[in-house]
Amino acid sequence: MKTLRALALGWILGVAFAHGGEIWVSPAGNDAAAGTREAPLATVHAALRKGREWRRLKAPDATDGVKIVLRGGTYSLYEPIFIRPEDGGTAASPTTIVAAGGERPAITGGVRIEGWRQLEAAPASLPAVARGKVWIAPLPSFNGRVLEFRQLWVSGTKAIRARTPNGDAMERLASWDRAARVAGLPAAIALPDDLAGVEMTLLQAWEIAVLRLKSRRLDGEGARVQFHDPESRVQFEHPWPQPPMPGTDGKNAPFFLSNALAFLDAPGEWFADQRAGLLYYWPRNGEDPARVDAIAPALETLVRIGGTLDRPVQHVTIEGIEFAHTTWLRPSWLGHVPLQAGLFMIDAYSLKPKGTPDWRSLDNQAWLGRPPAAIEVEGARDVRIVDCAVRHTAANALDLRAGVHDSAVEGCALRDIGFNGVMLGAFAAGGAEAHLPDDPADDRATTARVRVANNLVDDAANEDWGGVGIIAGFVRDTAIEHNEVRNCSYTGISLGWGWTRTANAMRNNRVHANFIHRVATRTADNAAIYTLSAQPGTIVSENVVDAIAMSPYVHDADHWFYLYTDEGSSFITVRDNWCPAEKFLQNATGPGNVWQNNGPQVSDAIKARAGLESAWRERLAGESAR
Repeated sequence: MKTLRALALGWILGVAFAHGGEIWVSPAGNDAAAGTREAPLATVHAALRKGREWRRLKAPDATDGVKIVLRGGTYSLYEPIFIRPEDGGTAASPTTIVAAGGERPAITGGVRIEGWRQLEAAPASLPAVARGKVWIAPLPSFNGRVLEFRQLWVSGTKAIRARTPNGDAMERLASWDRAARVAGLPAAIALPDDLAGVEMTLLQAWEIAVLRLKSRRLDGEGARVQFHDPESRVQFEHPWPQPPMPGTDGKNAPFFLSNALAFLDAPGEWFADQRAGLLYYWPRNGEDPARVDAIAPALETLVRIGGTLDRPVQHVTIEGIEFAHTTWLRPSWLGHVPLQAGLFMIDAYSLKPKGTPDWRSLDNQAWLGRPPAAIEVEGARDVRIVDCAVRHTAANALDLRAGVHDSAVEGCALRDIGFNGVMLGAFAAGGAEAHLPDDPADDRATTARVRVANNLVDDAANEDWGGVGIIAGFVRDTAIEHNEVRNCSYTGISLGWGWTRTANAMRNNRVHANFIHRVATRTADNAAIYTLSAQPGTIVSENVVDAIAMSPYVHDADHWFYLYTDEGSSFITVRDNWCPAEKFLQNATGPGNVWQNNGPQVSDAIKARAGLESAWRERLAGESAR
């Protein structure tokens, strides 16, 4: 009888894994070895080169494919694994990077922190409550430089970058002066004397902003602070979203401050002093820093699969591998002011008078950048990421960008993700303004026929609270189905981009039979399932949505929805979705939308089918809530 694993992979791939040439890799291997099971290589880089040479020389080893087999253990990278067109194969001779049977290799972009000792002579800025409790270690080096980082994982749990107030608590702005570009802080906030590196994380409706403090001026009611550029310019000029400031009712925009030794006043907090080359950490109860596994991230991306429209990477599968520990330092260098879903604004401002050729009433424009992902795919066909895990990322987990066709992400567990879990397609591609419809002259540029199915996304958007569990922009003929999405700060599944009714590349997409629960935990103006823009033939069906959990700090605790068709959503069918109540929003939508049978009356049979399918539910046993 076939095993569950073989059956599941057969359903996904539709091909047999009978490869003529195997290349073995082990953390204990040697890149000068033969690459056999008995004499494995040490790196995926060397294995890819060996397979590439087989194909170039038309060696018989590659006739039925190239299979790179990773033994268990940890593979530490100093640069991303780059899979190029020459590494791809054909339907008859695919390239597979796979875990050895019964083993779980882990590829990490992190660096271990070593040399811990208890702090003896405490700096004056360390709070009194922390004295005698803090440990220090030298900042690690990476590729010849002292490492800078924004995340730290201790024994697999993310530690807290020193902040005030502690925990999930937040303060509220006292004032917000857009003309002067000044924020007023309440008197209760004690700023350190040295503002270098100090950041404000500010909640503004459906997104956050990370602003580096530049200066302060004290007055009788608190402090008036200014921020560094470029984020100061973008933050005060862009209209959406702005921090809500309704007046004196106590609901001004919430914020917290971070990244100062003066804020290190609770167990689990840390601070990296780049000038002194020291890492400070207050251990949690029961932790011995001399024995814990403390890891700081060093690489933004672990795997990059990159081809072109004319020379795509083809027929590559990655299966059974864990990826962990990625960084993203742009907020430390340039701040971070996103529009939505973590896409940060390079420039943004109000339009006076309103209107563009595409949208006569548009009141703002924005040009965006895209955060990195642990695994990035672009210019590729028949790429499959199967039965993998991605954990502990500073930004996105998986990103299938432009020109990706006939591909799949299936059976993956994505946990502790800084921004978006899975990201698909174009979002203001090629420097286009964010509200323009994307409809490339070359049809191959549009990501199409991608299946995202049977994945578990848990604890996404914990760095940028506007991230999404699964988000697709300008895509077509794409299916997002049978996933479980939970514990997300913003929306569970988002489909579409552009806020436009104009015809574009999007059409015939499907969001079907997903189980979405406990989302919208930190933001407002969100939903379990959210759509944007015209996309004829798109169907949102038979999903189960439950347990929306709103933060006490949002500006409008009632502004959330189980299903939400937002600006420009057109020609979309929304049917047979179960949720506890009919709490929906259709906001500035276009024509042609059809709503049928959504709410608590949907049949139990539909409800039972949603989420991970049985084979993957068993495979991800212990991960799924169903």
